[in-house]
Amino acid sequence: MKVPGLDHPITTEPFSGSVSVMLNNVEIARSDGALALSEASYPTVYYIPRNDVAMDRFQRSDKVTYCPYKGDAAHFNANAGGEVIENAAWSYEQPYGAVVEIGEYLAFYADKVDIVAKPD
Repeated sequence: MKVPGLDHPITTEPFSGSVSVMLNNVEIARSDGALALSEASYPTVYYIPRNDVAMDRFQRSDKVTYCPYKGDAAHFNANAGGEVIENAAWSYEQPYGAVVEIGEYLAFYADKVDIVAKPD
């Protein structure tokens, strides 16, 4: 396990606005309670509470990835518009302490879904 620091900063804060996620013109998530996670030089990732995700459109896949700063991530296939997109989302269900607030939230791959973040 690695701890975020000056060489690899990670910040998480409530996003002031709404985030929607679309797949094949079907809204699969919309939240006014998303978290914005900024990590090193990577683009900001929006984590959405499961209550704001159409979880009936998701099925856990066999894929698990590991981040030394955040822990193990479970991945989910998404189904919308008659198409299944493999591993469209991920979730750190038991994240490391430095990012504990993202536990049970879902994040989405920007190259697999359309993500629109509208600041207030």
